[in-house]
Amino acid sequence: MKKEIEIELPVIVLNEKAYVESAGNRGLELAEICDSVATERGVSIVVCPQQVDLARVASASSIKIPCFAQHVDAVEPGSQTGFVTLESVKEAGAIGSLVNHSEHRLKIADIDFIVTKAASLNLLTIVCTNNIAVSTAVAELKPYAVAIEPPELIGSGRSVSKVDPAIVADTVKEVKRVDENCLVLCGAGVTNGEDVRAALELGADGVLLASGVVKAQDPRAVLLDLVSGL
Repeated sequence: MKKEIEIELPVIVLNEKAYVESAGNRGLELAEICDSVATERGVSIVVCPQQVDLARVASASSIKIPCFAQHVDAVEPGSQTGFVTLESVKEAGAIGSLVNHSEHRLKIADIDFIVTKAASLNLLTIVCTNNIAVSTAVAELKPYAVAIEPPELIGSGRSVSKVDPAIVADTVKEVKRVDENCLVLCGAGVTNGEDVRAALELGADGVLLASGVVKAQDPRAVLLDLVSGL
């Protein structure tokens, strides 16, 4: 019987995206900062490196925290060019992947394929959604987690947990009604510990964030502030 992978909760998931600030050595350094803060503060952090750096970060001896891919494609291994398979993500050392980020949308059939196959490979999926209806529909597919992120707030510095708390609370309610085991993360505009605390108070199991840390002049200081809200 396969051992189920789990992530300690509450969790901060850092998406490094494709920023210049997270490319190559800088991306590895960001992951090392995350690992250091997670160890020092006894908190749960997951990092999603740039795709070309995934294997390097996931296999680095200095990184003990879990790594996720930023995206996978709904394809089988084989005669495919330029695609990312779930099998390759697992071989790279990742334990799961983000799916359907607002900057990389997928069709529902593709999401279904990825979530189902990931589970068969013992990989976790965090499926990003933009509203309550989509979150509820995605929960029916049984992903590991749903991450609610209104697109208009992504990278805005205005946290969804404060600007639109109802969408977080209602997403938690509806997703748990469909699948009580599905986690709910809160994303978009999360920039400090107060934002994180507000998300958890609304019922979220953690947060998904990016630019607030990646583009910060002092990522460690920002991350320390963020984990203070856990």
